[in-house]
Amino acid sequence: MPSRRQVLGASLAAVAMPSIAKAASSRVLKFIPQSDLTVIDPVWTTAYNTRNHGYMVFDTLFGMDAQYRIQPQMIGAIALDDDGRRWDLSLRDGLLFHDGEKVLARDCIASIRRWAARDALGSVLMKATDELSAPDDRTIRFRLKKPFPRLPYALGKTSTPMCAMMPERFAATDPFKQLTEIVGSGPFRFVAADRISGARAVYEKFERYAPRPDGTPGWTAGPKVVSFDRVEWITVPDEGTAAAAMQSGEMDWWELPTNDLRPVLRRSGHVRMEIKDPTGVIGLLKMNCLQPPFDNPGIRRALLGAFDQSDFVTAITGDDPGMGRTGVGVFCPRTELATDAVLEVLTAPRNPATVKAALHAAGYAGQPAGIMVATDTPYRKAMGEVGVDAMRRGGLNVDYIAVDWGTAVTRRENKGPLDKGGWSGLFTTLSGLDLQTPSGHAFRTSGETGWFGWASSPRIEALRGEWLDATDLAAQRRIAREIQLQWWIDVPHIPIGPWFQPAAWQDSIGGMLDGFPVFWGLRRG
Repeated sequence: MPSRRQVLGASLAAVAMPSIAKAASSRVLKFIPQSDLTVIDPVWTTAYNTRNHGYMVFDTLFGMDAQYRIQPQMIGAIALDDDGRRWDLSLRDGLLFHDGEKVLARDCIASIRRWAARDALGSVLMKATDELSAPDDRTIRFRLKKPFPRLPYALGKTSTPMCAMMPERFAATDPFKQLTEIVGSGPFRFVAADRISGARAVYEKFERYAPRPDGTPGWTAGPKVVSFDRVEWITVPDEGTAAAAMQSGEMDWWELPTNDLRPVLRRSGHVRMEIKDPTGVIGLLKMNCLQPPFDNPGIRRALLGAFDQSDFVTAITGDDPGMGRTGVGVFCPRTELATDAVLEVLTAPRNPATVKAALHAAGYAGQPAGIMVATDTPYRKAMGEVGVDAMRRGGLNVDYIAVDWGTAVTRRENKGPLDKGGWSGLFTTLSGLDLQTPSGHAFRTSGETGWFGWASSPRIEALRGEWLDATDLAAQRRIAREIQLQWWIDVPHIPIGPWFQPAAWQDSIGGMLDGFPVFWGLRRG
């Protein structure tokens, strides 16, 4: 197996010989991901690069199309009975795992249970379920305590973690322990033997995958038709090298080109750039609510006054006013549930002296706050540097912990104190799509069973339940407003503003779908 140095050396050599690199890779797609793939289990983490990997390797019962509508994916037929309290989901023909075994209903049931133990909406679905069974090899049966019309949405939503269909023997793994081996159900096989930590992840077309025979390709729905024999995720050591590889044609697709290098890519004449996710990226500060100092909600509230969203957005997007927004609360802006409820906690003039006074009043006594900053991706580094500076000016004793993103994803699962390898805060992001409704993991405030940070807010949890039961938009909007009002009291995380992130790819690549990176539908030429 080649080393990381050999892989990167070969990549750099190919930059100098673009014609050879192109000729040798017509059936190979080379992709520069946002960061190295360090976790291969799409249930264990909510990290987006693991989600992207998961959709390559695993299929799902339902998918989401480009209009955010849920469509059957592995499901061939749906039968409802008992006034919506019984759902029979029938698997379509031709579904196989990568080891050649048929996908059976019992595999899907085990997969649903494992996913639901980690997912916010999945846990609600299971609480509403009296029985989840497989009356035969092709039928998944839900018997519900009450109607749950969002059942297809729960199983097919694209927010993390994904409801990945895996063999029963893998789905039996404790959901709070990582899978170390992958046997998937999707259009690509993960080639573990070719993986090089920190440098490369490799996928090969699964020749026996049966794409859905009907529908229009769109995001994770419709036929997943693969044209490339092999996809290589190459972790390039720096942004300048990534830009050079895109200019030379050695690399086909760069997920997150940096703002300062976009003009260079445009001048190449053969690199396209476009915003593929219209909901944007929303930055936030997650705090460990189990450990000092952020186990104190008064201290979390005090920090609301420390951050100026415009500082974060400018640091990430530069001077392009169209690439970011400010004055954004808990929900994705310009969506049905977005609300301006008490936004002055984020938009009022910033005053470090006021923050210091609020910290003191909350009982802050100078305890260190270990803030993880992922320095291997420019936007995460920018968020961290702006945020740490603002917290220090506000009187917080900050320990700046520089890590790579893979380390952050693993360390953020540690609930312990700093001296036991824990953490106090992490600057991270969510797709705006994940913040359109309170059904996702970002709104799960159930303490140690919730999303990392483990905020506890019984009131927000109750409101989430009310939202799921609400049948009209007016009621849903009222509940969303109440959630945001409670948010400023309990502060599960602090929103620091949204921006839009273009992707860059060679103009010889066609068929790219909107949304996060998916690798079906693509073709060369």
